[in-house]
Amino acid sequence: MATTADIKNGLCIEMNGDLLSVVEFLHVKPGKGGAFVRTKLKSFRTGRTIEHTFNSGAKLETARIERRPYTFLYKDDSGYNFMHAETFEQVMIEEALINAPQYLKEGQYVEIIVHADTETPLSCELPPFVEMTITYSEPGAKGNTATNAMKDATVETGATVRVPLFIEEGERIKVDTRTGEYSERVK
Repeated sequence: MATTADIKNGLCIEMNGDLLSVVEFLHVKPGKGGAFVRTKLKSFRTGRTIEHTFNSGAKLETARIERRPYTFLYKDDSGYNFMHAETFEQVMIEEALINAPQYLKEGQYVEIIVHADTETPLSCELPPFVEMTITYSEPGAKGNTATNAMKDATVETGATVRVPLFIEEGERIKVDTRTGEYSERVK
């Protein structure tokens, strides 16, 4: 059990049968009346963000959440298969729990967030940036660079990324997995 004094970003709580993570919080002490804590909570199950206000001193049911290192093995009909980096235990996760499945390639290191009490996987997070090889790209037209011109390119996993005109087939690029945008060319 925790109180509102223990609220901080990243704290996981159980409320209304759902696991929620604190995204943002603000302790408010108005001139009249009691103090309260205004929070933004993100649900692990639905991914939605809700706002909730707690009275100061209210009791909260905390949840134990662990981030564990895993390696992506393969995808089959039942889902995505991962192996724990230290214990070599294998786990299968459905696509809805992965934050950017289109950038997942074999051997990729990820972090799986697990509810420690029930050993249930809640989500799978790729690193913020992944290196990909361009497998197909249209040639860029010379002299067409008056503005920040972009073109579509297909990477090794089959995902499409918007890249600058100078990027060609066979080159390695960094892709931001949170937004799906081109970051830089890898040398």
